[in-house]
Amino acid sequence: MRTVLILILLAIFTNVKAQIPVEIFGGHEKTTVDIMFFKFFKNKQGENSHWLFFNRNRASVDYRMTSKTFLPQFGFTEAVSYNHPKLKGVAPVLVGQVLSWGVYPKAGIQYAHISKNMTIFTWLVSETLSNPDLDFFLLFRYTPKISEKLNLYTQFETGNTFPTNSTKNFSFTQRIRLGLSIKSYQFGFGSDFNQTGNSSYTKTNNVGGFIRHEF
Repeated sequence: MRTVLILILLAIFTNVKAQIPVEIFGGHEKTTVDIMFFKFFKNKQGENSHWLFFNRNRASVDYRMTSKTFLPQFGFTEAVSYNHPKLKGVAPVLVGQVLSWGVYPKAGIQYAHISKNMTIFTWLVSETLSNPDLDFFLLFRYTPKISEKLNLYTQFETGNTFPTNSTKNFSFTQRIRLGLSIKSYQFGFGSDFNQTGNSSYTKTNNVGGFIRHEF
């Protein structure tokens, strides 16, 4: 796993050239910062290769934070997949996650469809540790043109964790963004929902507004 993480970090500083979108979301309970992009590695001719790099960094600060409770949360996700054209978007993927509560190597199957105004990105991966959790992730983004300089910005995301150990909790997350896109800026309304538990669930939500900029 250490070798995989080293390769991913090297990729960030070498031949993965990408615009970096940064989102700041201010809700009624917490503020989050989200940096997410995916780009193909370039080959020697400067063209897209079969290797796709996914990067996701998130951090949140709860307004109720004390020295011991509601502490800041963070998560770093880096993934590399091999996308052969004959597989039509389906690809094997290796994932490394660093979360507030631990480090998790994962592997599984991914599907990616990336076009100018639509993105569908999803995977089903399993931890490579004992008693693994199974993760299902889906991102759908649609940005149709409204006028020559204005686009609609819509994004739906879900991340679900299914434990193989019956004593561990399930986790379900949904994030919705709806707004406008002007040049390299996107802004509008958003909401985050989470359900965690086993036989009974604790539900939380964070409703507010977002602004996103592609650097």
